[in-house]
Formats: sequence, C-alpha cells, structure tokens
Amino acid sequence: MMKKVRIEGRDYAPADIALLRGRNAALDELADFLDEWFSESPTVQVQTSGSTGAPKVMQVEKVRMEASARMTCSFLGLKAGDRALLCMPLKYIGAKMVVVRSILWGLDLYCVPASSHPLRELGFAPEFLAMTPAQVHSSLESEDEAALLEATGHNIIGGGAVDAKLGARLRSFPNHVWSTFGMTETLSHIALRRLNGHEASDWYSPFEGVSLRLTDEGALAIHAPAVCAEEIITNDIAELREDGSFRILGRRDNVINSGGVKIQIEAVEAQLLPLMPCAFQITAVPDERYGEVVALLAEGEEGAESLEPLFASLHSYSRPKHIFFVPELPRTGSGKPDRANARVIAQKLSKEKHV
Repeated sequence: MMKKVRIEGRDYAPADIALLRGRNAALDELADFLDEWFSESPTVQVQTSGSTGAPKVMQVEKVRMEASARMTCSFLGLKAGDRALLCMPLKYIGAKMVVVRSILWGLDLYCVPASSHPLRELGFAPEFLAMTPAQVHSSLESEDEAALLEATGHNIIGGGAVDAKLGARLRSFPNHVWSTFGMTETLSHIALRRLNGHEASDWYSPFEGVSLRLTDEGALAIHAPAVCAEEIITNDIAELREDGSFRILGRRDNVINSGGVKIQIEAVEAQLLPLMPCAFQITAVPDERYGEVVALLAEGEEGAESLEPLFASLHSYSRPKHIFFVPELPRTGSGKPDRANARVIAQKLSKEKHV
C-alpha cells in the first residue's frame, strides 16, 4: 500500500496528516479518512446512500478499493501529477475512491467543501473530477463554473441518474464526460458510458474483469471478483448486449403495480421531464380499486390544474392521479431522489386530502 498522498503539490506521509487539521471542515474530514486508510486495519468503513431505504454502514477491504482505483485510472488514462478534485462528502464510497485513486496513482489532490457549487472558488480546471448530477446542474448555472467544467479533462458523474436535459447540455463538451454505474457494494463504479462527443451513448461499457448477466426478472447481476467476493444481484432492470455493454431501464423497487399494470417510475419521469415547469418526483399512493396509483410530488406552490394538461401524452395508467405540492422534494444526503420517503410523504398527503 502506498504510504503518502500528494495534496495541492505537497506530499504527506502518515505522520504529516495532522498538518491538514484546523484549516477547514473539508480538510479535517480528509485527515480523518487518511488516518483510517494508513492505519493497520485491512478495512475502512463506508455508508450506503439510502436512496431506497435507511443508509447502511459496512466495512470494505482496502485491497479491493485499490483494485477499483486501478480499473478507473487505467480506463481513463490518468497520469501521476494530474490534479483531482475532492468535492463530495467523505462518508460515501464515491468520495473515498477519489482519495484512494489519488494515493495509488500519484494524483495531486485538491479538496473543497461539499456543496452545490464546488468549482466556485477553485480557479483552475482539474484533470480529474467526480461530481453528482445535482452539482453539475448547479455549476452549469454559473458562466465561470461552466467554463471550468468544459475545460476539465475527465468528469465522471455518479450518485444519481443523468437526465436527458443534463445529457444534452454536456454533449458538446470538448473533453471527456462520463456517467458511472456502480454502488457502494462494488466500491464505486464498474462501468462507464460517454456522455459527450462522437462516442456518446446510452450504453455502459464494463471494466476489464467485470462480467454481467440478467436474472429471470431482468435484473442486472454483476460478477467483479477484484472488487467484490460474491456476485451482486442489483435492483436495476437492464438490457444486455452480446459485447457486454448494457443500459439501465429502471429499478425493480421503482415499479408501481396499478391494477396489474406495471409502471416504471423512471420511464414516467423521463416522459414528463421535458414538459414539467418545476422539479418533481413520481411515486405511488394506495388505491382501493387498483391497489396503487401513480402520484406526483411537485416542488413549489399549489397549482395542480395547470399541470394536468401536461399528462395527456402518457398512457392512462401512467398519468398521475394525484398531485401534491411540497416545499422541497425528498432527497438523500448524496442528492439522489429519496424514493422511500417520497412514498411516505405522498401517502400522508393523500390521507389528509381525503379526511
């Protein structure tokens, strides 16, 4: 295991990590992780995002995190000395892997507090950047931050889906922009797909050493022995091609069964995205006749009647039967839609509506 990390042009050995403390909360958090990484323990603690339930804490092996880091750095062709930006909370695997890649590959790590505008005070375009879709959306609202994004060598976007609007905005970027596929259990991503240029695609390409199959339910199963000892059956409904590439159609736990008709939440959201004037999430509420029906949470002020005409293009079963306005949509700590909490909120508002 490498026993030093380069941070803003300076090498730090384990004994030097204390020098990072006291400057800001982001560097304090980095120092805590580095102390854990350079310790004699063969594992580190990570937390799942909690997008479909309560977050879970798990111990993962450092040697497997190193294997994951090699996969990404080799695939992208990163070089020692390339500047990498850490701008996500270090309790999540995506942020931890930015640090591990920097240690293993000799990248020059820069650290800023996790926020919706991580590039605001940066002043340069890094060669490697990992962000959430929400961070990219916010950064594109600023001309200066958008210019840094365009100049970034490799930008990998993970922790949530890249919607059609964001994908269209990134398609003309001159450098490399990627969407990642993976989870905490696979120690970050095991596949990437290009979002820009002539190589832009809806299909993910798995890393070398990763094999995939579909279960009888159509869920993606991952065999990646370098990063995970056992095969992982995901909740992702996928389409798999002979060359190993795949695309995601939705999640098994994001299916609404309305009168025996199965409705994929992501498909409805994709259809409505170009039409909706506000942020929204599709969810479900119980129904006496159909078991459950589609509901929509909209962020903002009341105005259900103005949204209903937008649903005309949807199949009758997919049209939201209930519209609930909320001050803020439920999201996890990593910015993903909090699907479990969305159902709770919708069901509560449905009951109040019928009292």
